[in-house]
Amino acid sequence: MKSVLVVYFSRGGHTARVARRIWETVIAEGNQADMMSMTEADREGVQWDKYDLVIVGAPVLYGTYTKTVMHFVTKYKDQLNAKPHSFFNVSVVARTPYKATPEGNRYMQKFLKMSPWTPRDVKCIAGKVDYPNWGWLDTKMIQLIMKMTKGPTDPTAVIDYTDWEDVKTYARHCLTLA
Repeated sequence: MKSVLVVYFSRGGHTARVARRIWETVIAEGNQADMMSMTEADREGVQWDKYDLVIVGAPVLYGTYTKTVMHFVTKYKDQLNAKPHSFFNVSVVARTPYKATPEGNRYMQKFLKMSPWTPRDVKCIAGKVDYPNWGWLDTKMIQLIMKMTKGPTDPTAVIDYTDWEDVKTYARHCLTLA
């Protein structure tokens, strides 16, 4: 039995939902797992020696990662590197097959270039368009991005592009890293 930490940042809740599915899958596979947000992990602390594996996840917001994500990986890069680990990002651009690969996802490439932590294992997960639950500015900005990338622009659209079976497969893959 492995002990796994799933740590994530989520702004609108979708990345938290992805992290929860990973956490649930790890437990369903007969392992022990904890799940916490990056903010909680940073404020409350993490007993790093308790875990055999760490899975880190973050959304891409307007083509970038929030300061919270970069702060977390900067502060804890040594602890992350000391264990088997994986990093996943969640973005709507990953809705297309090529952009769902680390090589084809420019936001994953950007993370790998800018981050002081270089994860050894990475995954791109397609996100969710949820115009009705976003504020006016977020809706307009995402619609502009979607127009440029031939995605949905209907302000009533709620489209979950996440392949939930693939998320479970990813969780099982992560277990092979430890």
